[in-house]
Amino acid sequence: MTEERGVDALQESGLAHHIVRHPPVNSLEEAAAARGVEPAAVIKTIVVRRADDDYVFVLVPGDRTIAWPKLRTLLGVNRLSMPDAATARDVTGYERGTITPFGSTRAWPVIADERLLGREVSIGAGAFGVSATVDGDELVKALDATVADVTD
Repeated sequence: MTEERGVDALQESGLAHHIVRHPPVNSLEEAAAARGVEPAAVIKTIVVRRADDDYVFVLVPGDRTIAWPKLRTLLGVNRLSMPDAATARDVTGYERGTITPFGSTRAWPVIADERLLGREVSIGAGAFGVSATVDGDELVKALDATVADVTD
C-alpha cells in the first residue's frame, strides 16, 4: 500500500513529524484548513524531467509556482518538462496528488524552494488525505535537498 510506504519512509528517515489524515479536499485552502496550516505551508512535491530517465523532485510552497527560468539555471539545463501522470507514477510509485520524496521507488534529487526554511510545513505522505507536518529546515536536511529560490 502506498500510504504505508510513505509513512514508513518518514519514520525511517528519523525526521520528527506528525501524520495528519483528512477527508478529500478540492483546493489549496481546504487542504491547508484540514492540515491546520496556512496555504503557503502546504508543500507541493512536483516531479520535473531533466532528461531521459532523469528527474528531480521540486518542493514548492502551496501559494507559489515553479519559476522555470530559475530552475533551469539552477540545474544548468535549457529544457525541463513535467511528465504525464502515468510517467510520474512509473518513476515515483505514486499517483499524481500523492507524490512525495519519502518512499519513492527511485531516490531522485530534491530541490526545495528557500521559502520552506524557518517554518513548519506540511508535505504529502504518499496517499490522498495523508500528510506530515514537519520543520522545514529539518525536512531539507532529511532529504539532502538543494535549497534555492525556484518559485514565483
